[in-house]
Amino acid sequence: MSEATLPASATVASPLAVQRSRRATVSLTTLRVVLGLFFAIGSAFPKLTAHESATVSFDRIGFGDWFMYSIGGLELIGGIALLIPILSGVASLAFVGLMVGACSFSFAFLGGEFWYTPLILIVPLLFVARAQRDQTVRLLKAVRRQV
Repeated sequence: MSEATLPASATVASPLAVQRSRRATVSLTTLRVVLGLFFAIGSAFPKLTAHESATVSFDRIGFGDWFMYSIGGLELIGGIALLIPILSGVASLAFVGLMVGACSFSFAFLGGEFWYTPLILIVPLLFVARAQRDQTVRLLKAVRRQV
C-alpha cells in the first residue's frame, strides 16, 4: 500500500516514538512523580534548610555546608526535571551518577551506613531513563539544532 492510498486517519509514527499502553504511561508518570517528589522534598529539603539530620552526615564527610547545599540544589533541580517528560530521562541518568557518588561517600566517610539506599534508588532511575530514552534523544536533537 503506497502512501497515496493510506486513509486520512492513518498516521505514520516517528521512528523514535514509543507506543505505550495507557497503563504503562500512567505507571511511568506515577514513578516519575514519586521519584521527583522524593528527591525535591524528601531529600533536597533537609539539605537546603540545614536540618540536623543532614548537617550531621555532611559534617562527618568534612566538606562543609557548601557541599550539603550543592547536593541539595542538585536534588531539587533534578527532582523538578523528573516531572518534565522531555527532561526526565536526562535527570534520571544524572541521578544515577549522584547515587553512585552517594554510595561511594557512604563507604568512604560514613562507615557504610545506609549504603544500600542509593543502590535501591538506581533501579527505578534506570527504568525511567530507559523508558524515556526517546525523549532524551529528542532533547539532544533540539539542543544540537540550537548550537
